[in-house]
Parts: sequence; structure tokens; C-alpha cells
Amino acid sequence: MNTLLGRRIRTLAATTASAALVLVAGCTSSDSGGSGSKTAAGGVELVKAGRLTTCTHLPYPPFQSEIDGKVQGFDVSLIDLVAKDLGVKQTILDTPFENFKTGAFLNAGECDPAAAGMTITAERKKNVDFSDPYFDATQAVLVDKKSGLTSLADVKSKGRKLGAQAQTTGEDYAKKQGFDPVSFESSDAVLNGLRTGQVQAVIIDYPVVQGWLKTKANADAFKVVDNLNTGEQYGFTVKKGNTRLLAAINKAIKDAKADGTYKKLYEKWIGPYDASAASPSAS
Repeated sequence: MNTLLGRRIRTLAATTASAALVLVAGCTSSDSGGSGSKTAAGGVELVKAGRLTTCTHLPYPPFQSEIDGKVQGFDVSLIDLVAKDLGVKQTILDTPFENFKTGAFLNAGECDPAAAGMTITAERKKNVDFSDPYFDATQAVLVDKKSGLTSLADVKSKGRKLGAQAQTTGEDYAKKQGFDPVSFESSDAVLNGLRTGQVQAVIIDYPVVQGWLKTKANADAFKVVDNLNTGEQYGFTVKKGNTRLLAAINKAIKDAKADGTYKKLYEKWIGPYDASAASPSAS
């Protein structure tokens, strides 16, 4: 849908000439790009020297969002591990989610990986290469407590409006269930649509809902009435054929699960860790 010129310009930090926001994530690794070489450890070719440039879509807590002037979250922390292994720093490019399906920014050489809480699907695999799964996701149905709604079926039978984030598997699921969901650009917009009464229920990834309900005001106003196991798994993506970067990402995921780092990050950003909620990396 959107082209490169359609990027959202945010004001959290200085923008680049292409009007896309570049934000430095919380990586503490050293920058080895002083020589101007775009080749990192392991022979990984980077789009910018000394930087692992990650495409994402903000905000999408707890996976990535701006906190205290930095982009932070579960995805950010995992890709920081990749950057550390490569001996570089991670920077984040905020881009429209629609482009993740096509791999537009990867193919244009704007980013190295993409990390946006993205579900692995056969359709998306046609355009990008996915890492090993790093997260098992379910969809949640969140409603206003005053709505009287008790399930997704109830939303449908009572003819209430259902909201979802555009271009996501949550939206796809809603359509498969016979809904004509109201589409919102971001997860924040989804919640705002529920808060302002534009919709009476929303369907979105359960970890996102978990993050929302940590806020007392949200917990007092909204509740989960359905948790749908849709068999979804998240993966990071790279440009097709970028086998060295893909291998580096898979190694970082595997190592993090083996040494306890994954569990620590999971509990920090998402909640109590259940090993069944974290897909094992392929061996």
C-alpha cells in the first residue's frame, strides 16, 4: 500500500533526509564501523557501516515502543543480542506495517532485519526470509466492561463493532469469522478506538493486551472475554537470500534460550515465563 514516501514522520528524534525516523535502541555493544566497512562479524553485510538497521512499526508494546526517549521492548532486546554478536549497534527505522508483508524496505536496502511482532505466514514467506520462531502468539478479544459482551460470538450476535489493526493476522482472523472490522493504523489507535467508543470490542495479539491491562485505568475499564489460539508464531525477517544475517539471528535466539537470557527478557517485557509459550529454535 504505502510507498517509501509514505512513511510516518515522528518527532521523537531528528529525522533522516528520507523522512523516516531513525532511533538508536538500547544496545551497549561497541561500534566497529569506524573504518567505514559494511561487513560485520561473520561476514554479514550491513546496509550501514557499524549499524544493524532494524525496520519496525511503532508503537507495538511490549515488543517495541518509545520509553524515556528510547525505543525498547522484547523484539528490540532480542535484536540487540544479534547486534552485539556482530560487534555493532542497533538502530531502528520506524516504517508502515503494510510494507512488512512485501519486504519493501529490506529489498530497497533500507534495513537489515525487520522486527515488528510479525506472524510467520506462507504468504509473507514469498517476499522475505523468516528467522526461526521466537514467540508463540494468541489473539485476545478485549471489550469495554460496560458493553455487556462476553465473547467474540457475542460481539457478532449483538451486531457490535469490532476493531483490529490494519494488515495484521488479527484483522484477517476477524474477516474469516464474518466480521467487517474497523481498521486502525497502530495498536495505540486500536485501544483509542475502544476507549472512545468507535468500536465496542477489539481483536489483537494477547501480549499487547497484557501490556495495556498493566495500567490501572485500562484494567478498570476493559476486560478480555476471549483468548483465541490461532497457532501463530512470530519471526524476524531479512531480505530473501540474506543467509548470513539469518544465521546470526537464529544463533542469537538459540543462545538466548540456552543461557537463560530469553527467559529474563520475556519476564521483563511480557510477564511470567512459560516454556510452552516460547517456540524452540530449529536445530
